[in-house]
Amino acid sequence: MTQHKYDIVIFGASSFVGEILCQYLSKNREEPALRWAIAGRSAAKLEAVKAKLNKADLDIIIADAADEESLRALCAQTSVVTTTVGPYALYGEPLVKVCAETGTDYCDLTGEAPWIRQMIERYDATAKASGARIVNCCGFDSIPSDLGVYYTQQQSQDLFGENCNDVSMRVKAAKGGFSGGTFASLINVMKEASNNPALRKELSDPYSLCVHETETTKARQINTGLAQFDKLSDSWTIPFIMAAINTRVVHRTNALLKEAYAKPFLYDEAMMVGKGFGGRLRAGAMGGGLAGFVVTATLKPGRWFLSKVLPSPGEGPSPTDQENGFYDLIFYGKTASGKKLQCRVTGDKDPGYGSTAKMLGQASICLARDIDKTQVGGGLLTPASCFGNALIERLKSYSGLTFSIIE
Repeated sequence: MTQHKYDIVIFGASSFVGEILCQYLSKNREEPALRWAIAGRSAAKLEAVKAKLNKADLDIIIADAADEESLRALCAQTSVVTTTVGPYALYGEPLVKVCAETGTDYCDLTGEAPWIRQMIERYDATAKASGARIVNCCGFDSIPSDLGVYYTQQQSQDLFGENCNDVSMRVKAAKGGFSGGTFASLINVMKEASNNPALRKELSDPYSLCVHETETTKARQINTGLAQFDKLSDSWTIPFIMAAINTRVVHRTNALLKEAYAKPFLYDEAMMVGKGFGGRLRAGAMGGGLAGFVVTATLKPGRWFLSKVLPSPGEGPSPTDQENGFYDLIFYGKTASGKKLQCRVTGDKDPGYGSTAKMLGQASICLARDIDKTQVGGGLLTPASCFGNALIERLKSYSGLTFSIIE
């Protein structure tokens, strides 16, 4: 393998989550020492990040998301490019293109399923030919879901000698905030869908990322209602906002693994909001609020209004809020023969930023150091299909996540 100057370059290091990621990597104690640099288009902003980190020896690379020549120069220096520059549908394609063409490995934080589908269609074959591992969704969407299902299937095999053909994830509890960048990505998807009937149809397809896996066995998937009592968790539930990307990533993992989970395979996600009459009231109010947000974001005046009241890109939860955040996810698995188990994934910080930065950091290190190209070849991949147990162990050791079976 070519020896690059850096293991990892963080592209978009001055973004909200980029700075958090850099703070995390600056405390890394890998042996041998991690070789990394920061990149972006503004030298002044990158110098400010470097000063905050108090790392005089941290290298800076100037590159623009729209300038392929500068992106090629960046890729020539590193094994992995990790990018936080979004919305990816607006700014992400040139870097994916260059990485796929140059054989450079890549991680990102996108939760934009239509854009991922486009990248698969345009660059999967190129990445396979060059050996570039392009791994999307390496944050809260969708590592806990994707690796949570992967872990649940392993436990099912150990306990019962068979996989689960039906897994449901329930968000038992979570605390954290959204950044302006996340809202910008969500609103951009809504804007595109409002003018594109084909895109609206795609957004309703749980198998939309199984682009080239034409033989994937498809089953009708469950859609959680706006306010619904869930027998699995004995709780009222509402739709989980990240399910729109998480479920598609999990189904793509099953397809990439040649349907190793099951065929057909069922997967759904929802958020628990409580039991009894109080839970029912909360479900009605929260489900109605979620529906209102979606409707507002599909209308031009609504998007204007949201742009005035929501955080702007570059804004997000305070360091205290990040530190005090957490999440607790339960995976309910059932085999074809009727055997059942429950597994749990937890994280110790704000899911969208504090925990996401640690997951992205460890995914990047895992790609650079643990997953040889003879083990996993090129292509547009998912976290579970690329990293598997290697990342689960890293997340448990260095990122504050737990993976456990509920006895």
